[in-house]
Amino acid sequence: MLGVSRNATADELKKAYRKMAIKYHPDRQQGKSEAEKKAAEEKFKEAAEAYDVLSNPDKRARYDKFGFSGEQGFGGFGGQGMSMEDIFSQFGDIFGGGFGDFFGGGFGGSRRSSGGGRRVQRGTDLRVRVRVNLNDVAHGVEKKLKIPRMVSCAACGGTGAKNGTAQETCPTCHGSGVEVRVQRTILGQMQTQSTCHTCGGSGKIIKERCPECGGTGLVKKEDIVTVNIPAGVGEGMTLKMSGKGNEAPGGGIPGDLLIVIEEEPDVQLQRDGNDLIYNLMLDFPTAVFGGKVDVPTVDGHARISIQPGTQPGTVLRLRGKGLPSPDSYGNGDELINVMVYVPEKLSSSEKRAIESLRDSSNVKPTESTTRRIFGRLRHIFDN
Repeated sequence: MLGVSRNATADELKKAYRKMAIKYHPDRQQGKSEAEKKAAEEKFKEAAEAYDVLSNPDKRARYDKFGFSGEQGFGGFGGQGMSMEDIFSQFGDIFGGGFGDFFGGGFGGSRRSSGGGRRVQRGTDLRVRVRVNLNDVAHGVEKKLKIPRMVSCAACGGTGAKNGTAQETCPTCHGSGVEVRVQRTILGQMQTQSTCHTCGGSGKIIKERCPECGGTGLVKKEDIVTVNIPAGVGEGMTLKMSGKGNEAPGGGIPGDLLIVIEEEPDVQLQRDGNDLIYNLMLDFPTAVFGGKVDVPTVDGHARISIQPGTQPGTVLRLRGKGLPSPDSYGNGDELINVMVYVPEKLSSSEKRAIESLRDSSNVKPTESTTRRIFGRLRHIFDN
C-alpha cells in the first residue's frame, strides 16, 4: 500500500505516507467524478491504516508474523477500520504546521469543524494490559476492566467555564480558531493559517474557570468497560476499542482504549504458534508393553494408545487439539513428545528381574535403532 520495503525505517514510512496522503487528499480531488472521488477516498484510508499498522511496533510485529490476517481479526485492512475523523485527528503531526490549513484543514491533533472553522479536539488514547491464560486463548473471553479515564465535567458541560458564566470570543482569532499570516516570498505574498495560540483553536476563551475541573473541561472517573477478547490472540497483540479512551474537552472526539495482551504460560502445555506441545513421561513397562495413557489438552484430557516398543523421542500428534488461528482457519495440533522414565531405586527382586534380561538380544539396541532414536531426539532439540 505504501510501496516501502519490509525493512523500511520510520522516516521512510513517514515520507511514503505523506506522499500518498497528499496525492489522495479529498481536497485534491476537486473537479473529478464521484467515482474517482470515492476511489481516492479509499486509497486515502488505505494509506492511513497501513501507516497506522507499520508505525506501531506491536502492530508491525503482528503484521510481520501473520500478514493481513493478523489485522483482519481486529479491525481490518483496506481502510475499513479507520474513519476520516480518525485519520484527520491522528496523523497531523507528520505533515508540519501548515499542511492541514493549506488543504482546507483536517490533519491536526484536532479537526476543523464543518460549521465555523474551529478546531475539534481529540482525547488521548489509553493503554491497558490484560493477562489471559491458555483457555482464554483457545475460546476467547469476556473481561470487565475498571478503567480510570478523563470524562466531560458535568458541572460545566465540558466547556471549562464556571457554571452560569459564558465563554468569550477569542480576541486573537475573533472566533475562527485560526490565525492568518501573510508572508512575503520571492514568489510574492503567501498566506498561511495555523491554530490560534490564544484559544487553542476553540475560538473561545474562558472568563471564569469551573472550580470542579479547573477550566480543563474534564474530570477523572472510573468506568467499567467490557472487553471481548477473541480466540487466537497472542503475547503482545493489541486490540482497539474506539472511543473508550479519554474524552476531549468541549465535546470533541474521544480517544481509543488500547488493550495489550499478556499471555500466562501454562504449567503443562507449551505453546508453539497455534500448536501445543506436551512432554509425556512413560514408565518403562508401558513403553515396552504398550497401553492407554491420559494426556492433558486445552479442553481437559484425552486418552491415547501407546504402541508396544514405543521409543523415547517418538512424537504423537493429536490433530485439531491446538489453538485457533487468528484468521479463524482451523486449529493447530497437539504434539506429544514421548520420554521414558528410568527408575533410580529398585528393590532386590526388581534388580534380579532386570539383571536376567541383560544378556538378551531383544533388550539391546542395534546400531540402526540407536541412530533412529538419536535422530528423533536431535529433531526434538533442534525444534
